[in-house]
Amino acid sequence: MDLRDAGSSAKFLIRDRDAKFTAAFDAVLAGAGVRIIKSGVRMPRMNSIMERWIQTCRRELLDRTLIWNQRHLLYALREFETFYNEHRPHRTHRLARFDRSPIPTSTRPRSPCSTSADVIDSEVS
Repeated sequence: MDLRDAGSSAKFLIRDRDAKFTAAFDAVLAGAGVRIIKSGVRMPRMNSIMERWIQTCRRELLDRTLIWNQRHLLYALREFETFYNEHRPHRTHRLARFDRSPIPTSTRPRSPCSTSADVIDSEVS
């Protein structure tokens, strides 16, 4: 089955440097007009890190935004990248941003599992 037969196309294939991808594999894709991009040398976690970023981008940005054209897409991705790297609080660092300034307790979002008693207890202490 050809990609064109399925009604889709691909410009790039990002893959690791595993020996199971032979030169014949690359030649078939190059013949179909697909550019192959290999992951970095000795970076086994690169694929998983990028897959997580892409899933987050799709879930938090692209599933909620109507993209009009390529220019709008690039602008939205640039803005999301800035938000993702600089402003978004990170749970593993006690809701601190990358500049290590914690979010004040009063503006911290309330957990959906908390009850009104939990809120009163946290305000009292």
